[in-house]
Amino acid sequence: MDIILIILAVICLITGIIGCALPILPGPPLSWVGLLLLKFTDKYSDRISLTWIIIWAVIVLIITVLDYLIPIWGTKKMGGTKAGVWGATLGMIAGLFFPPWGIIAGPFVGALIGEMMFGKNQKQSFKAAFGSFLGFLTSMGIKLLVCGLIAGHFIIIVLSGFR
Repeated sequence: MDIILIILAVICLITGIIGCALPILPGPPLSWVGLLLLKFTDKYSDRISLTWIIIWAVIVLIITVLDYLIPIWGTKKMGGTKAGVWGATLGMIAGLFFPPWGIIAGPFVGALIGEMMFGKNQKQSFKAAFGSFLGFLTSMGIKLLVCGLIAGHFIIIVLSGFR
């Protein structure tokens, strides 16, 4: 049974890392599930404490909430309006159909169109769209960092079992 749990855990970790770039997949929660699955194995359950599982759960929860807020803050910080935020959101969804560049450019183009449609001039719209883009990249970077740390924790636990 351990081998099945470990294989599922590795799949969750890999999918979680991929999910950091694909908004449709919840990256950090999937990586956390991988760590949780390792806790349920007979071989590694004593090598990972419940405290660590809870700490990672809290971190993942915070990152998941911030994932939605950071692009909005980026757009607003650069002078964007609700139209830009909605445009960025719709652009991100539309970008899912044109991977990988659509995922990156979608929020930018959506915020740009949203701002321009509701009366902002081209310079103001571009600035708000750039804020959305920076927010998206910042959010993705934070998610990658967290998933990388979870994967690192996972690897350390597994390698410690070979002593």
